[in-house]
Amino acid sequence: MNLKMTVQYDGTRYSGWQRQGNTENTVQGRLEKTVSALLGEPVEIQGSGRTDAGVHALGQVAGFHTEAPIPDRTAFRDMLNERLPGDIAVTEVTVASPRFHARLSAKEKTYRYTVWNSPVPNVLERRYLLQVPEPLDTASMEEGAHRMLGTHDFSGFSADRTKKSTVRCLKSVEIIQNGPRLEIFFTGNGFLRNMVRILTGTLLEMGTGRRDPETVDAVFQTCDRSLAGPTAPPQGLCLMEVIY
Repeated sequence: MNLKMTVQYDGTRYSGWQRQGNTENTVQGRLEKTVSALLGEPVEIQGSGRTDAGVHALGQVAGFHTEAPIPDRTAFRDMLNERLPGDIAVTEVTVASPRFHARLSAKEKTYRYTVWNSPVPNVLERRYLLQVPEPLDTASMEEGAHRMLGTHDFSGFSADRTKKSTVRCLKSVEIIQNGPRLEIFFTGNGFLRNMVRILTGTLLEMGTGRRDPETVDAVFQTCDRSLAGPTAPPQGLCLMEVIY
């Protein structure tokens, strides 16, 4: 049986999603350990993609194969949540098609980056946003966001140093401000390592007047990472949804 899970987690204390040989403190590692113990067989879980240390998720999707009978998937979900740490939760378990793969079958993802645009800190939500005390010029950010849209080589906006393709399609960038809370939603067919955080850092420099929107064109033309903005801190980033 091929099972699909939707997972949410607070990534603050984890070394990212992906299992690592030097630490057990990853979201994938905790899930695999819990699912394997509950089913009584070793299970390898595949996620829709990696999230960095400190990054959160409301809609991460993961899948795994099992030979164990699971007649009641809601009960199975609840038993998992009883055993998982309080900062990881499985929100849904469904049966997927035999060919479903959480990463390879994904068509589209949406990330949200949250900014607290005020000189006064938001103490209660500090683990889930980035404070920017200076006023932000959202019109300049909107222009920069528009220039990011479409199919491009995003290597200049990523930390990837790979021979694999770095071409991605960024379908939309939506900037929503509600008082001091500013949220940037990125939707695309895939994202490179640190890509959303670098795009965010670039837009925020436009908002503070440190960078012109035309910078985006120069980065696409040269694929030069040094021409883009800084990598925004991880805590403001959240994987919202994966579309199949």
